[in-house]
Amino acid sequence: MSQKDDKDFIAAPSPTENVVAKPPRARVSDAPLPEEEPEEESAGEKLERKRDYLEGFLQKKPEGVAPGEPGGEVHQSVIDALKEIYDPEIPVNIYDLGLIYNVEVAEDADVKVTMTLTTPNCPVAETMPNEIEMRVMSLPGVRDAEVVVTWDPPWDPAKMSDEARLELGML
Repeated sequence: MSQKDDKDFIAAPSPTENVVAKPPRARVSDAPLPEEEPEEESAGEKLERKRDYLEGFLQKKPEGVAPGEPGGEVHQSVIDALKEIYDPEIPVNIYDLGLIYNVEVAEDADVKVTMTLTTPNCPVAETMPNEIEMRVMSLPGVRDAEVVVTWDPPWDPAKMSDEARLELGML
């Protein structure tokens, strides 16, 4: 006897057995009508309702995210700190300017920031990475920080956020 013979098999019923009638299709006309017509809301009330919803949505924090993952507490605090550092020649923070390529937070709370500068001859090429490193290391929950400056891919204005473009009059 093979293993197939040991198992019990159930055959599907024939198409003519146990024929069940199809349920009736739902129709809009079958839906119950409301007792009263709802009052028409004004444009201002509708806008306020949408604004309340949007504010609640934007304030909701991600659930179940590790502190070092994107959206996590430590990762977000690093990004917020980077948004406080401004390029001395351009009145926009370095994060919205597109100089920050990546923020990695390891499990042991070591932070690695990969960034570039607008040009290799940037006057803050020597001081900016050190300032970023010190700012990130001072954050609660961060054990160590490293800033890696890369020139590949080179920075260009397309890397700027819409907020930065608006600030600089490019939109």
